[in-house]
Parts: sequence; C-alpha cells; structure tokens
Amino acid sequence: MNTEKVTARRLTAEEVSELGVQETVFVSAEMDGLPLDCYAPASLTAPGKNFEGGSFAVRTIFGKEIHVLPENSDEPGIWIADKGGEEIEVLKSAGVLLNLALFVPDGNKESLEALYAAARDAFGAGIVQRWSEETVAVPDVKVDLYEEPARGRKSNPQNRDRRALDIYPTRVRFLEPSDGWKFVVEPHKAIVDDTPTI
Repeated sequence: MNTEKVTARRLTAEEVSELGVQETVFVSAEMDGLPLDCYAPASLTAPGKNFEGGSFAVRTIFGKEIHVLPENSDEPGIWIADKGGEEIEVLKSAGVLLNLALFVPDGNKESLEALYAAARDAFGAGIVQRWSEETVAVPDVKVDLYEEPARGRKSNPQNRDRRALDIYPTRVRFLEPSDGWKFVVEPHKAIVDDTPTI
C-alpha cells in the first residue's frame, strides 16, 4: 500500500459548509469490504452551503461517493491540508483506469490489435491490459438526438433542445440526459438552408 504523510487538521461541519467543490479534502479511504487505516483525496459533490443536516456527500479521487458526518467522533471525519495540523497517511493513486468508447472506422481484429500494441508501446508492456472488451458493429446510419422535458403531456417540438446532430446511434448509449429531461432519437435529417439569396 503506497501512502504519503500529509499534515492536515480535521474540519467542523461549519467549516465544511464554507468549502466549494474545487477544494481538496481527505476522507477515509475505506473501500467495500476492505478496511484501510488511511485517507483518500476527495472533494465535495456540491458546495458545502447546499447541504443540510450535517451530512456531506464527498467523492474520492478513486470514484467512491460517501456521506460523512464531520463532527461524529465515531467517524474519521473530513480533513484539509494545514501546516499547523497533525500527520495523516494519505493513499496515493497507482494510475488511472480509462473507460472510454472508441469508434474504429472499418475496424477489424487486426486494427484493434494494432491499437492495443500502440498503447502498450506508449505505456509499457503489461500495463495496458484488456480485462473486458466489447466490440459491436456500428450500423451505417446517422441519428439526431434531442432532449425534451420528461414529464411533458405531449411531445411539443417547441419544448425540445438539440443535443447532437448527425451521430451514430451507438454513441447515444454513452450520453446521459439532463436532469428532468429525456432523450428523443430520430433519423438524421439534413438541415436545408432555404434562406433566399440575392
């Protein structure tokens, strides 16, 4: 386990309520079923002033979201770097797991192997590994993606926002609608500019 010593102090609920989402704090690094006696860098999921009831939602750099009661003596609490504080052990990052979707035009097994080989050359053999792989053929058809209110009585074209035009339908899987909105997918229609010209 790779940790570093950081001088920090524990915050009260009042102090946490003054923090923004850009502030780096430290919370328990405990993971599901894996008790770790150290801390992880984290940030609030929303500005501290937006929380009520003394419980704060925090997301660690490792993607775990937890709720913390800063003044509960039975919990590790929320800490912030402070030269006048005490030393705590902070878990370091081992690297970054990149979860992405790639579209390989006319892709086949050989082109994918070339892609993985290039990644291994860049980052070193044994570092880039395929733990799960999904290759799906993309239909050669384009769609337009709109958003409209999820609770609208009837779909009204005036009540929609354009999200993406002229995209492959497979891409829609990796997008999320805005809060309170739903996606509407339609076959792509080329925009015809019928503005009269002189």
